[in-house]
Amino acid sequence: MTARNLFSGISAQSFAPDQSMNRGMLATVLYRLAGEPPVTGAVGFGDVPADQYYVNAVAWAAQNQVVSGITASEFSPNAAITREQLATILYRYSGSPAVSASLDRLVSEYAVTPLQWATEQGIISGRGNGTLDPKGTASRAEVAQMLMNLVAK
Repeated sequence: MTARNLFSGISAQSFAPDQSMNRGMLATVLYRLAGEPPVTGAVGFGDVPADQYYVNAVAWAAQNQVVSGITASEFSPNAAITREQLATILYRYSGSPAVSASLDRLVSEYAVTPLQWATEQGIISGRGNGTLDPKGTASRAEVAQMLMNLVAK
């Protein structure tokens, strides 16, 4: 992921694989994966200042319905991304494909189909303890692995 310039470290010496991935970081990675297309119009979220590195990424992702805010006017770019939010965003990024498998987990209603898709496609799997942990936060290393799984498809 770093070789493709999708991810960068949090400093020149540190990738911080165990640090939680936040919503602004994820939007930036997906924007880079899409080739950083031109962005027109306003970002649409009051908590995404124009001088932040993720402003174009969030605007692009929102305009293309890859992400939505936690409210109509708030994106919450610094909030840690949960695994079910990550699956939902990757599902939308992939065009919301059809799903055939059933998922019997404690999953938020909005994330059932995306998590079914992500597990079916081998993009997300259980943690070391054998649980999917959909409401647990995703680390930078987990996001990098899931994105590798996505782009390998």
